[in-house]
Amino acid sequence: MASTPGDFTVRSGRVKHARRLATRAFRADQREFLAEGPQAVREALASAGTTLEVFATASATDHHADLVAAATAAQVHWHVVTDDVVEAIADTVQPQGVVARCAMLDRPLEVLLDRDPTFVVVCADIRDPGNAGAVIRCADAAGADGVVLVGDSVDPYNPKSVRATVGSLFHLPLVIERDTTAALRALQDAGLQVLAADGGGEVGLFDPVLDLAAPTAWLMGNEAWGLPAETRQLADAVVSVPIFGQAESLNLATAAAVCLYATARARLTG
Repeated sequence: MASTPGDFTVRSGRVKHARRLATRAFRADQREFLAEGPQAVREALASAGTTLEVFATASATDHHADLVAAATAAQVHWHVVTDDVVEAIADTVQPQGVVARCAMLDRPLEVLLDRDPTFVVVCADIRDPGNAGAVIRCADAAGADGVVLVGDSVDPYNPKSVRATVGSLFHLPLVIERDTTAALRALQDAGLQVLAADGGGEVGLFDPVLDLAAPTAWLMGNEAWGLPAETRQLADAVVSVPIFGQAESLNLATAAAVCLYATARARLTG
């Protein structure tokens, strides 16, 4: 199901369509996004029904025979294109030669709750795409059941965010919910305790009063101003990550990793 380099130019309709997915509004309208690089494309192809088509240079096609085989097995069109076509579609300055057009993966919160999750990550008003992607990657690595982006969070399908997930975007359920209060209350109603990670928390992460083995939704706030008071009040507890050295604070992705792995350890040890 491969084409030849001469079949597409930067002015071809399908190429123009893919290029327009660089904008959030067009992504939202089409319910599509781009996954760039061999690792992201590999994970996209492994997610059934996600990949719509692949654009790749001749060099990348020769170098990644496994991806071509995966696309063939999934009945996904693999378009061999010239370097300038991939450069026009890709977001990076030096693209790795392969880009997939994918269907969006997010589902309503009710779908996640129907799976009886016991370990969820909630990102509230996160604005940096790299941070959003890193948190999704951490959630995947720690064994979370899903990630929920609430409020005015960045689009997780932003090319920088997709790259920062390093393929984890395709591994676990994703929810985008505008109403922060409704999302947190729904998680609590489903039996999860909501723990807000905040430097000013009244309880420390390693305080024995915390039961991290219990069903938990970790709430992570904005990179610059954290969680607003009204959101903190919705949490069952506000938890701080202790600083043992002289560092002023931890960045969002690092704090998330520490909290999520503390929960993962508690879940493993009972």
